[in-house]
Order: sequence, then C-alpha cells, then structure tokens
Amino acid sequence: MAFQDILKELGDYPVIAAVRDIEKVDMALLKPVRCIFVLAGDILNIKYPVTHIKKAGKKVFLHLDLLEGISKNSTGLKYVAREIAPDGIITTKSSLINSAKNENLFTIQRVFALDSQAVNTAIREIKKVEPNAVEILPGILPKVIKQFSRSIPLPLIAGGLIENAEEADNAIKAGAWTVSTSKEYLWDGF
Repeated sequence: MAFQDILKELGDYPVIAAVRDIEKVDMALLKPVRCIFVLAGDILNIKYPVTHIKKAGKKVFLHLDLLEGISKNSTGLKYVAREIAPDGIITTKSSLINSAKNENLFTIQRVFALDSQAVNTAIREIKKVEPNAVEILPGILPKVIKQFSRSIPLPLIAGGLIENAEEADNAIKAGAWTVSTSKEYLWDGF
C-alpha cells in the first residue's frame, strides 16, 4: 500500500465522511468524498462495508476503539489488518499505532484537546509513536489546530463538532489538511 496515495486522497478533497451507522455507507459512497471513516460496526458486520468501500475506489479507515467484538490489542489489530483489510485505522491508543504500522496499515492517532495539559501530552506522545496522521477533536478549535501544526510535521484532520461550512473552512485555514464529519450535508464539500 502506498501511503503517499492515501496522503494525496486526504489532501485532495477537504471532507472525510465519518459514518456512525453502517447503513449510511451507501450514502457516503454517492458523495464526492474520497475517504470514509467507519465509526461503528462489529466483528460480524464490518467486512462487507470495508470491501464495498474499497471496490468503489475510496479509502476506508476503521476506528478500532469503536469496533465491537474485536479486542483492542495487537492480536485484534492483526485480525482487522489480515481479515478485514481496511486501508488504515484510527485509534486513541498509542500502543496500537506501532502494531498497525507492523501490519502495514495507515495510522491515524485521534486526540482529544480537552485542556492545555492534554494537548501537550498528545504532542509528546505523537512525536514518540509517529502515526501517519493525527485527528484532533474537537475540530472547531483553530488555536489548537495551529499549535499542533507548528509542533508536529504530520497531516492533521479536524474532527468532532464540525457542523457547518464556516467551521470546516476555519479548521482548514488553521492548518488542518482535511476535516472529518458525520454531517452528511458537508460530505458534498463546502
């Protein structure tokens, strides 16, 4: 898998469809988004949407922390990589980033900017584990996005609480490469 291709997809279209319900995958496939974050599912139902998304020529990322029935450790990650085969994973767990890299998956570390201590801790951890990209939540904090973009040389994804075009645009202007949102009306772009 060429990570440069994934980075290009992330940078070429400003919105990532964040799908919280497997039933919405077909809707996301009708949109011009190039990447889809799957934020739901379980061991029994996740293979089909991943295969379906990939057949449509779009990149698919599974949020490991939200998958049911799959252990959140290196063995569960190996199963996801080898049997489900997404393009990449999203996780808040630094320990899974290295395991995912060993399985040749694109890694997105999700961080929550709750306060200045959480931001500083996240920056230190990101520098240590070196994911391929970072998703910052909430994505409506341009000040925090700027701080991350100055501190780490990785593509930034702004996610969480982005509900309109102005908020999405502000995140991009602050230094995010793209935004992820579950708001379907933004999947057409802004």
